[in-house]
Amino acid sequence: MSSTNTLPQLERLPKHVAIIMDGNNRWAKHRKLPSLAGHKAGVDSVRAILEVALQQGIEVITLFAFSSENWARPAEEVSGLMELFKWALRRETKRLHKYQVRLKVVGNRSGFSTELQQLMLKAEELTANNTKTTLVIAANYGGRQDITQAARQLALKAVNGELNACDITEADIQQHLALQHLPDPDLCIRTSGEQRLSNFLLWQLAYAELVFVDAYWPDFRQQAFYDTLKIFISRQRRFGGREETTHS
Repeated sequence: MSSTNTLPQLERLPKHVAIIMDGNNRWAKHRKLPSLAGHKAGVDSVRAILEVALQQGIEVITLFAFSSENWARPAEEVSGLMELFKWALRRETKRLHKYQVRLKVVGNRSGFSTELQQLMLKAEELTANNTKTTLVIAANYGGRQDITQAARQLALKAVNGELNACDITEADIQQHLALQHLPDPDLCIRTSGEQRLSNFLLWQLAYAELVFVDAYWPDFRQQAFYDTLKIFISRQRRFGGREETTHS
């Protein structure tokens, strides 16, 4: 994070914002650049929205960085993304620590190289005790897979007699999902104009407000994020009821 113009403090903010960072390839294509240039420019957008999150006091930001389906992309692009991930962790981890941001990576790490897994672990360990915004990176993550692995863990506990299958609650499932003790997202943003969840946090987004913006991710910076927060604030959250529910 860097010194940016202070934006007015907002009220009734979401505690947890989830973002599907979409449009990097199209951003690069429109500029006649290689696709990796779009992904690299997107790293600057991550820093930009973190600045706003820290300034406004948002507790959690979760970014969909690499889905479990993204392995189907061209091998050259996937390889470039892995190198970019390593580059970003090396460049940004100390900065995150300086600003008291806690980093958490969720998803199946076994698909990544040992080097990348070690960088993830080191970044998490360095920032583990930080108390401001938590930055969650969803990498090799899929919502269906998340629910499946939670069900598998609970089934195993039932077989081992650790719990009664008939007593399993939503809270039990929640505690076995990737985000575990973090609050569910209040707001989910997707950039690039696409309007779908793409297998992202399917359980956790049950009551989230969804905002789809036209800007490609590399163009989604401080003011755009701030404006999206204002859209969230303007909405009435009913959680299935008819009366307005006060956002806490």
